[in-house]
Parts: sequence; structure tokens; C-alpha cells
Amino acid sequence: MKNYTNYSLLPYNTFGMDVKAARFVEYESVNELLCFLKEWKAQKTPLLHVGRGSNLLFVSDYQGTVLHSGIKGMQVVSEIDEWVEIRVGAGEVWDDFVDYTVKQGWYGAENLSLIPGEVGASAVQNIGAYGVEAKDLIVSVETVAVNDGTTRLFKQDECGYAYRESIFKRELKGLYIVTYVTYRLKKQPEFHLDYGNIRSELEKEGGVLSLEKLRRVIIRIREAKLPDPEKIGNAGSFFMNPIVPLAQFEDLLKEYPDMPFYKVGADRVKIPAGWMIDRCGWKGKRLGNAGVHDKQALVLVNLGGATGSEVVKLAEEVVRSVKEKFGVAIHPEVNFIGVKQ
Repeated sequence: MKNYTNYSLLPYNTFGMDVKAARFVEYESVNELLCFLKEWKAQKTPLLHVGRGSNLLFVSDYQGTVLHSGIKGMQVVSEIDEWVEIRVGAGEVWDDFVDYTVKQGWYGAENLSLIPGEVGASAVQNIGAYGVEAKDLIVSVETVAVNDGTTRLFKQDECGYAYRESIFKRELKGLYIVTYVTYRLKKQPEFHLDYGNIRSELEKEGGVLSLEKLRRVIIRIREAKLPDPEKIGNAGSFFMNPIVPLAQFEDLLKEYPDMPFYKVGADRVKIPAGWMIDRCGWKGKRLGNAGVHDKQALVLVNLGGATGSEVVKLAEEVVRSVKEKFGVAIHPEVNFIGVKQ
């Protein structure tokens, strides 16, 4: 188990905020986690569990313990002709897992290529992209209760999944730590190609459609729109795409006939937040050292030396602009640490 004090969190937040944790602990097994929790319970200092920090914005140093999973491993636990189930350690890098499934010829995760973060976060955040969400693949989530160290397995239908939501972000926020996630991948071809510009990009490739080709195209699309956190600090999509009632959408469409949209059931419609932010004139603009990415308005960036407070102020201004222009409330997908929301 790694155990440090006054530890830099630069490697654990993709926004590149130069903040420190009073204490940083990384465990490599469930037993090590249980040992830590037993010790922590006696002290009851503030506790924050992180992955790679791809959905975090630190506004200040963390005056407590930052906990990180080092649990690794990918193991097939069940397999038939139609599908395979694989149990994955929460500390595995998400895109390494996707790459592995593609190389094995298993279908389902390829549209989620290049999403930053770790496997444990996929189950908490219900990550999604290009018409696929983690909930579509998850069979079960293994956890440890923070307060008493008991283990609990949540089946998929117990996780309360919705768009970018789960029970771990709502009712059970901070109460359980994910240790392993089991996914089911299909062994027969099944592609999801009708979201965004996937089909048009595939046409440029030509030839026979394959998992490898689709993953390559998804990566190319993401890299063209989203900045590399290694080069410019960001947390990917900063805002969730709002879902509005059908009547409100129809009124907006009359005023903005070019507005892109995706139907969600019979009476709700998802509108791309990035499109609305762009129409408000924010793309490429900055406030201090924080800015809106010049290629994708959904992404807020650290232009160099930005503080968390600068990013929060920029986010608040963007939210206000969208509300004023469209009458639609947009909400951050990123969690603010060290500020009251």
C-alpha cells in the first residue's frame, strides 16, 4: 500500500490543477482497502476516492485523505457461444480494457474508446459516448462499504442507472467503494453506428467493417474534437446534455430549425449542450486562464496556470448564457471539490 503526506494531485486530475492532498493512499487489493478503512474509521478525517480525476475540478488543496484504487486484473468468469463476461479490477485504465475487448473480438465497448478514467469510475458515472453507455455492458458491481467494510455486490438493475447517473452518485454517494466490475460483451457482430458522424467517417475508411476499424474511427473522432489532457488541462465534456420535454423542444426547434437533437423515448428530447454553448458565442473564449475549447464548446480548458475558481466562474457564466438564450438549464458533469455548489 502506498501512503504519502502532502502529496501532489497533478497525476490524479486531468484539469492539471496543482493542488495537494494532506494524505494520499493507494491500495492494491480488497484486503489492503479493508485495513485502511479500519484505520480511517478511528480517525474520521475527510475522505475522497479518485480514479484519474477525469471528472474532477479541484478548487483548493484537499485537507484530508485522497484514496486511489490500484486493483488490477481482467478475468473471464463466464462464457457461452453468444457472450462472455469479464471481471475487471476498478484500478484498470478504462481504455486499456476497451482495447483488450476489441483485440479479443468481443463487441459492445468499442464506441466507448478513448474515454479517460478507470474502470471503477465507469460504474459510478455510467460513462457514455456515441449511443452506448456503460450500463449497457455492466452485469454487476462489487463494492466495499466505507463505514463498516462489508462487501456488497450490486446487480445491474440495482445500480439505478440513468443518463450519466447511478445510485453511487445519488443515494449512496460516498458510501461504497467500487472494487471490481463485471461486464458482458457479445461474441457476434453488433455495431452501433447511428450516432454523430460515425457512418460518414467509416465511409472514408472504406473496406469491410470491423471492431478494429470502428475503434480507430471513434478514436479519430474524439481526438479531432477533444483536447489531450497531457497537452491542455481539461475534464472532457464539462456539461451534461440536457433532456427537455417534447413541447419545450418543439418550441425551440421553431426558433432554431438547425438545432441537432436525439429523441429519448416518446416525450423527451436530448439537445447537445455544446451546440447551445457555441450558439451563445463561447467557443474559443476565455476568462482569465480558463477557456472554452475552440473546437468543442462542451469542453472547458486550463489554458495554463488556471485556478479551479477561474474554471468555476467560467462554468457559471456559460450556464447563465444558455439559460438566458434558450431557457434550458445545463449542469456540470464534473464534480467540484472544495467549493459549495
